[in-house]
Amino acid sequence: MTSNWIHRIHTWREHNLSERNFVSLLALLVGVAAGLAAVLLKFLIGSIAQLVESTVSATQGNWQYLVFPAIGILLSALYVRYMVRDNISHGVTRVLYAIALKKSRLKVKNMYASLIASSMTIGFGGSVGAEGPIVFTGAAIGSNLGQVFKLSPQTLMLLVGCGAAAGIAGIFKAPIAGVLFTIEVLMLDLTAARAMPLILASVCGATVSYIFTGYNVEFFFSQSEPFYASRIPFVVLLGVFCGFVSLYFMGTVSAMEDMFKRISSGRVRYVIGALTLSVLIFMLPPLYGEGYGAITHLLNGEVAEVFDNSLFYGYRDTMWGVLLFILMLCAMKGFATAATNGAGGVGGTFAPSLYVGCMAGFFFAYLFNQTGIVDASMPLSIKNFALMGMAGVMAGVMHAPLMAIFLTAEMTGGYDLFLPLLIVAAISYGTSRIFTPYGIYARRLAKRGQLLTHEKDQSVLTLLTMDSVIETDFVSVSPDMNLKQMVKVIAQSNRNLFPVTDDDTVLVGVVQLDDIRNIMFRPDLYHRIKVNDFMTVPSHKVLVDMPMEQVMKIFEDSGAWNLPVVDHEGHYVGFVSKSKIFNNYRQVLQRLDLIN
Repeated sequence: MTSNWIHRIHTWREHNLSERNFVSLLALLVGVAAGLAAVLLKFLIGSIAQLVESTVSATQGNWQYLVFPAIGILLSALYVRYMVRDNISHGVTRVLYAIALKKSRLKVKNMYASLIASSMTIGFGGSVGAEGPIVFTGAAIGSNLGQVFKLSPQTLMLLVGCGAAAGIAGIFKAPIAGVLFTIEVLMLDLTAARAMPLILASVCGATVSYIFTGYNVEFFFSQSEPFYASRIPFVVLLGVFCGFVSLYFMGTVSAMEDMFKRISSGRVRYVIGALTLSVLIFMLPPLYGEGYGAITHLLNGEVAEVFDNSLFYGYRDTMWGVLLFILMLCAMKGFATAATNGAGGVGGTFAPSLYVGCMAGFFFAYLFNQTGIVDASMPLSIKNFALMGMAGVMAGVMHAPLMAIFLTAEMTGGYDLFLPLLIVAAISYGTSRIFTPYGIYARRLAKRGQLLTHEKDQSVLTLLTMDSVIETDFVSVSPDMNLKQMVKVIAQSNRNLFPVTDDDTVLVGVVQLDDIRNIMFRPDLYHRIKVNDFMTVPSHKVLVDMPMEQVMKIFEDSGAWNLPVVDHEGHYVGFVSKSKIFNNYRQVLQRLDLIN
């Protein structure tokens, strides 16, 4: 029944719509669906958070906040393990992986799994954001809608980008940022034909969010203090500062993730992660949940409110108390985020990067004001610098300066600060890029050589796999074979290259026809010389799971035309040749060209 319905749509579309218009129509549907998913996710998080807060005593709230995040993570972990039965953490990274190596195909359950899991994690106080899960959800909606209509991988890739853009637009009410996220973070090239579907989807996602949640911005910000051009040198310094804060945040999260990966027991990971998060929240209550309340307070100059329910409440009116407290929040957010995900929770790093940026910007301005570095009659605006810090750290963490600028402006209404936002984001991104070529999402895949980028050569090498280029029609010989036996093998083979393996199929050498051509026709040597005497030990080998970029580097370093392929135990697998790689390269390059 479903296939007949789809067939009728295809028949109608072929007579009434061009391919481009049909994709635009699908982009509209994806945008509406992803926008609804964003509204639903925010509703679920808000409802769970209200339910949790209603059970907290105003006088004994702190110890209860020790328990709730652990409960939320446990519920999420159990749901993922026993119902989803798939890894849905790091949503943006998994979207990048699907684009790079899964032909943009995502499973049906990805349309709702991370939405449910993240609402429990964040609603109960997990120190992560909802943006990663909604990107994963929106991308899955686009992918599955495209799969229903049997669309090509290139079109699926576009619909995945549309879903991600609509998800960002819906969760932040930021349509421009949604499009820029797809371009800068998901790294899809923007052509004239692809721009319209992305814009349509992003606008639809934001519109749905506006309809259901009103036209108010995500963070209320009123610019009561103007920005003066004389402050530009301090803005430049803030950009550099945010760049180093970004590197610290990425390094912290990455180190914690690596630590949790080394723990094989899920129960041990949960205990360590939940305990770490609970202790951090007990000591620093503003780390609870997404942290949007603390951001709103700082954007409106309400510093004392950030200290509520904190052990440091009595130091809210002292300079060093404020500086130390804000610095601890900035430094510990990465640990809290990684602990939440490492313990089994589901959430993203969008909100944490905004949080850290806000704290960093406030700390920068407050330090300069209180230490007398700037004229007391014209202090730096802590509100403005907190806002600029959000754009700066996000640009440095995600390597997406344009998205960071427009996202910060759209979700706060701070368009009057567009120039300093631009300066801070650009300098922070540049500072971060000096030390690492990838943002926080891409670096996970880049480590494994599975990342698609805007560079066509790099993308083609990423899409090429060893399985597609390994040649196995070579005849193996034993090192104990004599020359006569070797000549018989040569006569029966159409190759001029022969791997030499021992009894355990471990590669011990290589025989090239040119190297023995001068002794092949000397019968007097047939029984006197063995393969072990004239074989050569290859100076370079290729591992069977090695990224293609690394394989090409070995070809360049060795100057070889053929390289033997072995597994991690040294067993012979086959050979890989430059000619085979070049042929496959051309084929992948043709497939990589997207819709015209």
